[in-house]
Amino acid sequence: MSVEPNAPARTRLTFGERRRIAAGLAMGLSYAEIGRRLGRPKSTVIREVARNGGAHGYRADRAQQATAWRAHRRRPVPAPEPPAAGGGDPRRFEQDFAAVMVQTGVPPMMAKVLVRLFTCDTGSLTAAELTAGLRVSPASVSKAVRWLEERGLARRERDGRRQRYVIDEHVWYQAWLVSVRSMTLWADCARQGAQVFGDSPAGARLRDTGRFFEHLRRDMAQAAEHWRNLPYDGYAT
Repeated sequence: MSVEPNAPARTRLTFGERRRIAAGLAMGLSYAEIGRRLGRPKSTVIREVARNGGAHGYRADRAQQATAWRAHRRRPVPAPEPPAAGGGDPRRFEQDFAAVMVQTGVPPMMAKVLVRLFTCDTGSLTAAELTAGLRVSPASVSKAVRWLEERGLARRERDGRRQRYVIDEHVWYQAWLVSVRSMTLWADCARQGAQVFGDSPAGARLRDTGRFFEHLRRDMAQAAEHWRNLPYDGYAT
């Protein structure tokens, strides 16, 4: 069977066609001959065999499964977003914002998810929206959200059958509280170490460290209490 010169090329091979390709390879037929028998261009057969094990490793069932897997792995391309109301490039700002977070100790993927939630108008996105917008895997998004949840920076809400990830409007206050708790842990640990090492240079060093973190914890706790008592729009004052 020959291919008509002006016939439109079909894009997907069927499982039956893949079985005929495997049979043709087993018979020692050339790619051109297999293509003629299928009514497909020679180049289609070459690409199919090359991406699925080669002439000696091609198997129809495995090729079919691999094609289905590749189709499942394709991610939707996010639609272009309108420009920010104040001008400028929103995506460039998100990259810069995430870079600042990374410099201050936030893991890269967690920073990207937090910034995307923080800069969207609703303050909430589904896993699919984050996956498409950031062009990452669902597992990466889930891991990042779990990290943010543990620090009180984001939470999950049910939206029908979907989960929606929401950023708290007081996200920086929550982050500050996490820092206060960290200072408390450092202070307690340093005091315990001072007791263990007693009147030694190491003990003195740990006592000074405990006093420093306790002083820092107290100042941070007072500042957090001050901001908590302000109305939300007072953050800008």
